[in-house]
This record gives sequence, structure tokens and C-alpha cells, in this order.
Amino acid sequence: MGQAAKVLQLFKTLHRTRQQVFKNDARALEAARIKINEEFKSNKNETSPKKIEELMKTGSDVELLLRTSVIQGIHTDHDTLQLVPRKDLLMENVPYCDIPTQKQ
Repeated sequence: MGQAAKVLQLFKTLHRTRQQVFKNDARALEAARIKINEEFKSNKNETSPKKIEELMKTGSDVELLLRTSVIQGIHTDHDTLQLVPRKDLLMENVPYCDIPTQKQ
């Protein structure tokens, strides 16, 4: 796959992730859309393969961070937030133990 195709694939992936992460939040969806488009447009004329790879790595890291770390919060009261985690963020609850068990 050529470098231009990889850049386009990352662009599409970022927008898909944006739609999942900020679902039902028009303000956040629009802000993320604008930011993604601005970043790609500002680096549209980049020709250095090393710089392009660096930018691709940054974009991939941002996508991973959005997908794995962002949780939506809804204001339910003037000082209360209700968190709305996505199913892919939920993990099995493992109780914490102060005393580690010995391996045999």
C-alpha cells in the first residue's frame, strides 16, 4: 500500500473513531472533525518520508488514545456528571489485593 493510501486510511479511521467516541455529542463531534481536518490540511504538502512517518505515528497514537481512554460524561445536575462508557472500554473488574500471592 502506498504512503498516500495509508494517510487516507488513517484519516478515515480517525473520523470513524471520532464518530464512535463522541456519539450523540454534536459539539464534540464538530470540534473533533474540524481539528482532524485542520491537522491533515496543514501537513498536506509535506514531502519528507521521515516527517510523514512521524505524523502518521502521531495520528495513530491519537486514534488509539481516543478509542481506549476517552469516556463521555453527561451533565445531570449543576455539579454531577454521569459517565457513559462504551462497551469496548469496559473491562472485567478484578479486585485489588494488598498482599501478593506466591507463585508455586
